[in-house]
Amino acid sequence: MTLILRDKASLRAWRAKLTEGTRLGFVPTMGALHAGHMSLVAQARAAADIVIASIFVNPLQFGPNEDLSRYPRPIEADIEKLEAAGVDALFLPSVEDMYPTGASTMVEETLVSGPLCGAVRPGHFRGVTTVVLKLFNLVQPHVAVFGQKDAQQCAVIERMVRDLDVPVEILRGPIMREADGLALSSRNVYLSVEDRAAAPLLHQSLQTVAAAYEAGERDAEKLAQIGLDVLAQSDRIKVQYWEVRDPESLGGIARVGASGALLAVAAHLGTTRLIDNLLLGGDV
Repeated sequence: MTLILRDKASLRAWRAKLTEGTRLGFVPTMGALHAGHMSLVAQARAAADIVIASIFVNPLQFGPNEDLSRYPRPIEADIEKLEAAGVDALFLPSVEDMYPTGASTMVEETLVSGPLCGAVRPGHFRGVTTVVLKLFNLVQPHVAVFGQKDAQQCAVIERMVRDLDVPVEILRGPIMREADGLALSSRNVYLSVEDRAAAPLLHQSLQTVAAAYEAGERDAEKLAQIGLDVLAQSDRIKVQYWEVRDPESLGGIARVGASGALLAVAAHLGTTRLIDNLLLGGDV
């Protein structure tokens, strides 16, 4: 049975009772759980003695015209999935508990968070780093697992942990996909039938560019254009960005070299925003 901890006081009391030397794994989520989240839980279980998850739809990382109010919140179904996965505890706080009246401190990473989603969602990663650091301070995990689908989020959190000397090991879980290649996402439920049919083109564009890279293409601009050409097959896809970036700093590159590259795409299908990415290996 998964223990439900509904406020910070309960979490602190639970954490204080853990035996010294117990390795604690943590999977922070916003709920609407799917097989991708469950793979992160399995990874945490393999790396720790006890696993705690959190479900918190963080208002700080949503912009004024984004989907905070309609973000899916199937909490009972989520709890059932976590119990089936053997999660030991679930932290399920309220917004008021996480952000008490008068709270005014924010945490901001200023380099890795700048391009890609950071450029089109101002303030998003400041909300992410603020809530993640708060969760790390409360849970005090030894290891935390985040999904590679949110590659920039992973990079921002890794940089925050490094820069602020946070004693948490960060693990990345691989992207989980539908049979047709669409990356699993809580937002996929928003897709219309027509948009769902077009959505796998995001992954196809990444695969097509990876094939061009394997065939010898190294020019970043040409690789990105190949990806855009794939997405142009559907007028339902409104591309926000298609980028070839340094895999660590997420800075722009002219050519894919020894360090490889992150291929990253974001697009709207109807009112739903989807992201996907793929890592290219570097030249030897």
